[in-house]
Amino acid sequence: MFSNLLGQRAALIIAHPGHELRVYGWLIKAQPYVFILADGSGHAGRSRLNTTTGILRDLGGKPGGIYGRLTDAEIYAAIIERDLDLFVALTEELAEDLVRHQTEYVVGDAMEGYNPAHDICRTITNAAVEIANQTASRRIRNFDILLTGRLNPAAEVSRETVRIDLEDDVMVRKLQAAREYLEIIDDVNRTIEREGVGALKAEVLRPVLKTDNGNGFFQQIPYYEQYGEQQVAAGYYQRVIRYRDHFLPLADGLQQYVACRGRR
Repeated sequence: MFSNLLGQRAALIIAHPGHELRVYGWLIKAQPYVFILADGSGHAGRSRLNTTTGILRDLGGKPGGIYGRLTDAEIYAAIIERDLDLFVALTEELAEDLVRHQTEYVVGDAMEGYNPAHDICRTITNAAVEIANQTASRRIRNFDILLTGRLNPAAEVSRETVRIDLEDDVMVRKLQAAREYLEIIDDVNRTIEREGVGALKAEVLRPVLKTDNGNGFFQQIPYYEQYGEQQVAAGYYQRVIRYRDHFLPLADGLQQYVACRGRR
């Protein structure tokens, strides 16, 4: 139940602007610090940060230290180049901010295989929480939110799962904000078509119990490889991000870094 989290200091950690809409009602209640890895500019090079900043201003969210730090092109290039130093630095900075703000729980993108930036965001979040928990006065709890997948109540709802059912007036505001977010209106319409408006009335925070940061996470080729091939064919990008060639070495490297750091 969300009542167990009321009054606790929270952080939202997302890969792209616009993901905050998934937890619009929670944002109103939690008023978290919000950390965003990339600016959502895509191959067109147009940042979405201003729209998200307006939403956060209205809801009481506060921009964190990492706030659209990278362009989409930069984060995709860093994954392809397996720039572990960059992601270690982001993880350390994020962990320091979590401790400084006396964060008690975090909410962030789930690892779904839909977009490599989403998945690297989850990897960084897990690592930052582990590092912060080495020095924090109390253990930071870790939750994720689905962006594209559907919740399986039988398999994924536990005693630690938090469900927030939005009041009608908040639901109206959430839908209005989503439909006015013109940079992602196609994604919004697809989500509403796929899930139905009613499904958006419930916001679910899932406890993150498995934090191996991706090793063996996907049994099949993730969707972003297939989509990446289309983007390369269209001339938007030069190379396809591969799970085993690019993402997994970074995830393993971060996990090893955290393990070594904990033994110091």
